[in-house]
Amino acid sequence: MSWTKNQTMNSKIIGTGSYLPENIMTNVDLEKIVETTDEWIRERTGIEQRHIVADGQTTSDLAYKASMQALEMARVKAEDLDLIIVATTTPDKIFPSTATILQQKLGNNGSPSFDIQAVCTGFIYALSVADQFIKTGMVKKVLVVGAESMSRITNWKDRDTCVLFGDGAGAVVLEASNEEGILSTHIHADGKYEELLHVPSGISKVAQTDDIAERTMNMKGNEVFRVAVNTLSKIATETLEYNNKAKEDLDWLVPHQANLRIIKATAKKLNLGENKTVITVNKHANTSSASVPLALDEAVRGGRIIPGQLLLLEAFGGGFTWGSALVRF
Repeated sequence: MSWTKNQTMNSKIIGTGSYLPENIMTNVDLEKIVETTDEWIRERTGIEQRHIVADGQTTSDLAYKASMQALEMARVKAEDLDLIIVATTTPDKIFPSTATILQQKLGNNGSPSFDIQAVCTGFIYALSVADQFIKTGMVKKVLVVGAESMSRITNWKDRDTCVLFGDGAGAVVLEASNEEGILSTHIHADGKYEELLHVPSGISKVAQTDDIAERTMNMKGNEVFRVAVNTLSKIATETLEYNNKAKEDLDWLVPHQANLRIIKATAKKLNLGENKTVITVNKHANTSSASVPLALDEAVRGGRIIPGQLLLLEAFGGGFTWGSALVRF
């Protein structure tokens, strides 16, 4: 492929990959450690199980496994990548970035590599950044990863949050192309909702007590649900109108896998049934920035998503952040 720096290129997804830790925690397992029931979890969230990292297993380990799958599908060597972006809320270390740790594991040297933190919307944010790098002509091949070890910041005594989250990673390889690919991305944030879904302490904001709740996820579920449903439906409309597309033009909705009720409510507003909505929340739970690429890879490898189809990827997360991508696969 020959092209000049000033020529506008498209970002095409040419490979997808995913990885889930081997350890599976079912709802029945949770019944043994917190006051809850399998029926209660299924009814309110649609979740049946989640994957949990093993002792010593890191976010970059998960990212590496997913990345290798994506690279293999794309038939791209790691050393040929021009850019690596990892979306994560649960990095291996404070620094260096998980992306540079992943870069070392992949055997890529010299390419810019960095993390993005937008919680559950992280992958969409990272996809948007990668798309801009390709469209400006700065790079040709990009690895975009969403990887999380959410169990590391989960309070297993808080039944309102511990039932919701799981660990995993998903990845895509983007390539500069003359063909249609990412048609547009749309990313937003509103910090006034900070305390509806957050971890109260961090590095510069030190925990005031030894209470585990200070160092793990806190969520006001009902408020988050209401904002999420309204926000996701609005950004779907924004994305379709921007591209002069109708709801009927969509082949698949690939949403953030947070809660089955949120997914169904969003799909209903788009007039999409379950036959056009990728749902993995029952098996994966909420894997934050990993959930969209995990769902995408499962649908691609399962033969549901095929080349030429029009996909709407969307997510909503703590911050609050939200975003979408309209993609011709």
